[in-house]
Amino acid sequence: MEERKPNILLAEDDTNLGMVLKNYLELNDYEVELCRDGILALAAFRRAKFDICLLDIMMPNMDGFKLAEEIRDVDPDIPLFFLSAKTMKEDIIQGYKLGADDYIAKPFDSELLLLKIKAILKRNQELNNKEEELHEFQIGKYAFNSRLRTLASDGETTHTLSPKENELLHMLCEHKNDLLPRELALKKIWGSDTYFNGRSMDVYIAKLRKYLKDDPNIEIVNIHGNGFRLVVKD
Repeated sequence: MEERKPNILLAEDDTNLGMVLKNYLELNDYEVELCRDGILALAAFRRAKFDICLLDIMMPNMDGFKLAEEIRDVDPDIPLFFLSAKTMKEDIIQGYKLGADDYIAKPFDSELLLLKIKAILKRNQELNNKEEELHEFQIGKYAFNSRLRTLASDGETTHTLSPKENELLHMLCEHKNDLLPRELALKKIWGSDTYFNGRSMDVYIAKLRKYLKDDPNIEIVNIHGNGFRLVVKD
């Protein structure tokens, strides 16, 4: 049975660059849908299943930042790269704040882009395929099932977690009442321990705290510069 090719959404209004990049990626066994403005790209994203999005920022009708917001509303965890000639620090920071996995300045090396795409898709595949030996945890009054990605209380599901929320809570549970090193979590879930990935992880920690806030015996403690502790009082 032929293996499915990863599907890439490429939003790029530069006709020449878009076609060159589309052809290059297709030669390397990817399916690519090229859209030349943000509105068309959003329609394509809602219509089909993609494995990664490559977004230009300066596009007509809807720019890449707005497009990223719309995509994140639909799928908070799909890998997303910005490909942009905008190299001001403020633009790069905004890109990462919107949940980008990478921000690649134009002009860029296509081979390097390909390697980055392969690395992040491999990471996501490993996360999705991982068979957890221990997948049920009791966290205070909550029952956490990492296979179903559910958090329940009194037999009722209170939250269905995103893949990254799930993986992070699973790691915290494996280190319950002990230190989960920041670097370990970043490298395992985000692929690297960069500053921007660290900011992203802090957002996910805040979300988990919110999900668990109704039990006063549970606390996720920040150990400054080292990591986090999931503290559960008996």
